Amino acid sequence: MRRIGLLVTVLSAFIVLSSAAYAVRIGDPAPDFTGTDSNGKSQTLSSYKGKYVVLEWSNRDCPYTRKHYASGNMQSLQKQWTAKGIVWLTILSSAPGQEGYVTASEENAQLAKVHAAPTAAILDPTGTIGHEYDAKTTPHMFVIDPSGKVIYAGAIDDHPTADVADIKLAKNYVSEALTESMAGGPVTTTYTRPYGCSVKYGE
Repeated sequence: MRRIGLLVTVLSAFIVLSSAAYAVRIGDPAPDFTGTDSNGKSQTLSSYKGKYVVLEWSNRDCPYTRKHYASGNMQSLQKQWTAKGIVWLTILSSAPGQEGYVTASEENAQLAKVHAAPTAAILDPTGTIGHEYDAKTTPHMFVIDPSGKVIYAGAIDDHPTADVADIKLAKNYVSEALTESMAGGPVTTTYTRPYGCSVKYGE
């Protein structure tokens, strides 16, 4: 009896730790948020309910982010999916004084320079949105379905390097999740470990 009680205690602790390990769980409603984009417009996730939404954490100074922008890969994904009605929100959670922090005008200049095409780039210098999603790296990707549930969280692809040459060899998890879900099927890979630079939150 005592052994059973111990087992229940251990299992309960495991469940609590597992729940705590993921701020955003697959299948759960995506946490709503409001942020100001680089054009000064308020962006609220719930206003996009009924559409697929991709969240992309970004830091232009991170080699892993640069890999996907220098190659044109991220811009290509943004254009491919927004053309199909998907909302693509780039989120910048670097704090002032930290690597990757930019002002609104600096971000707009960067978007124009690299021909990026997200629906909006949201400035999150307090890290409020980043902490809500427990965004760990740049890039860190989330896909939300039209019902508002998270259907994918993790890496952009299966080649965790900063080498541009690897992109053509990689399986893109974001595209896979969108393609499968939009076809009405289940998402094969719902969670992967994100890779890249750590998000540069403030103290």
